[in-house]
Amino acid sequence: MKKIIALTISLFTPLLFAHSIQTYQTSDWITDKVFTQGVEGPAVDKSGHLFVVNFEKEGTIGKVTAKGEAQLYITLPKGSTGNGIRFDIKNNMYIADYSGHNILKVDAYNKKASVFAHNPKMNQPNDIAIMKTGTLFASDPNWVKSTGQLWRIDTNGSTHLIESGMGTTNGIEVSADQKHLYVNESVQRKVWVYDIQPDKSLKNKRLLIEFADFGLDGMRVDIKGNLYIARYGKGVIAKVSPQGKLLSEIKLKGQYPTNVAFGGKDGNQIFVTMQKRGAIETFFAQYPGLSQFN
Repeated sequence: MKKIIALTISLFTPLLFAHSIQTYQTSDWITDKVFTQGVEGPAVDKSGHLFVVNFEKEGTIGKVTAKGEAQLYITLPKGSTGNGIRFDIKNNMYIADYSGHNILKVDAYNKKASVFAHNPKMNQPNDIAIMKTGTLFASDPNWVKSTGQLWRIDTNGSTHLIESGMGTTNGIEVSADQKHLYVNESVQRKVWVYDIQPDKSLKNKRLLIEFADFGLDGMRVDIKGNLYIARYGKGVIAKVSPQGKLLSEIKLKGQYPTNVAFGGKDGNQIFVTMQKRGAIETFFAQYPGLSQFN
């Protein structure tokens, strides 16, 4: 993720917002500068381990095994830089490689990274969502032009341009019931929802929610269908209902959240990657997140 957005900052304090139904306490899971400022793409595998891009230097994937414990998992092929990460039901890892214009696949057994999908028309694959069937959807922004595209990648690696001429497509997620796809546009501050058809095509695009300020980044969904959206520059995670209502804002220590992932023992621990800090913050949500493994 490469972007410049006008920002303001406020200090962390546990607050109960006017539109909030509960209070959240955030804390550091991994402290400053363990990852680079390009820290992104958190995802949890079948064993419950957290994986995040750009451990110590760009072009790497780090493995977080416990609070305060991170190590190098793999170094990506030359010319590749990871952004979003997702796992399939077989525990294979998929990585949005924005500098190589690829979707990479890391085999669950031999940790070998290879190009799963490539299309020269891709601007910069940024974030990916995965269905339980293994079908991938990828956001593809052009930060310079404030535009974006949306792609579908089938299980055979074939790429299909779903939509072009969008805003700066970024966060992307499949609903808990696998019937809807959510895509946000960072600069335009809009979240769109599509109906996923049986053939994996998309129909009935409509606006879910629009924000008045700050940017949007990665997002995930819980088992009740609520979206947790990283508000880049505002230093919060916005919890939004499936109907598009802002339910609460979870205040973070840092100002620049880039992405979120569910994990932990009960599946309701949220990990937040923090640009500038090169850190990972965490808090516990009311409900577990959607998982490929159950």
